[in-house]
Amino acid sequence: MRGMNTSLNEFARPAAVDVEVSEDTLTVHLSDGRSISVPVIWYPRLADGTSNERARWELVGSGHGIHWPDLDEDISVEALLAGQRSNEAPTSLKKWLSKRQRSV
Repeated sequence: MRGMNTSLNEFARPAAVDVEVSEDTLTVHLSDGRSISVPVIWYPRLADGTSNERARWELVGSGHGIHWPDLDEDISVEALLAGQRSNEAPTSLKKWLSKRQRSV
């Protein structure tokens, strides 16, 4: 296809503009009008969080990531679009859960 000098990298990547977390679902609304929903269980820290902790999120990297300060969880829009679940090591999650239970 001659004359096509546009690379995939030149297309704007969608950013998160709003986030909703229910008991079962993480839904991220994107700047291009789409919404993507995934099971909360894909992200064990979100699944273990209270509704107040899940509701306290912030956009980072101009909306290309979402951070939950109370849960120390970060999820990128790119990972969501690729269907990637949490890649946290089981030992790290176990340590976090243990520390969390001691503080309750």
